[in-house]
Amino acid sequence: MPVTWPYLAETSIFSNTGVACFGHNVPMSYKAPGFTAATPYLCIEGASAAIDFYKKAFNAVETHRDVAEDGSIRHAQILIDDAHFMISDYKPQYGLMKSTQQNVTPGVAIFLYLPDADATFKQAIAAGAKEIMAMSDQHYGRTGGIQDPFGILWWPTTHKG
Repeated sequence: MPVTWPYLAETSIFSNTGVACFGHNVPMSYKAPGFTAATPYLCIEGASAAIDFYKKAFNAVETHRDVAEDGSIRHAQILIDDAHFMISDYKPQYGLMKSTQQNVTPGVAIFLYLPDADATFKQAIAAGAKEIMAMSDQHYGRTGGIQDPFGILWWPTTHKG
C-alpha cells in the first residue's frame, strides 16, 4: 500500500503535477532535477541542529527547508559537494522510520568522496564529530571514520587513482 505524506506540497520534488521541482516550469522527469537515482533520507531528532552541523563539518549547502507549525523540519535538503541528502525531524505519527538516535547502532554509513578527506575529517572533528577510525591510507584511498552527534557514521575519503 503506498504511503501518503500529507505535508509534501505539490511544489516539492514529490509532485506528480508535471512541474519538476520547486516552481521550475519544466516537464517532470522520473528524477528531480540534479538528483541521482538514490538519495539518502536522514530522519533525525534535532534535524535543524544536524543541518547546522553538516554545514560546519562538511560545508553543506541547504537547498530547501519546509518547517511544520511546531517548528520542526518536515522536509529539508542539503548538498555536500554534489551529493543530495534529504532530512527531517523524527515524527512518530508517520511510523515509517525511527530516528538515528533510536537505533542502537546505525545500519547505514555514508561514504563521502572529497578532494581533501584529511581536511574534512579535521573539520568534522572540530565541529563535534567523534573519531571512530583515524585517517589512514587504504588500497582504495585515504579514509577515516567519524560519527556525527546524531549517530550517523561518515567515511570521508579521497580516492587513490
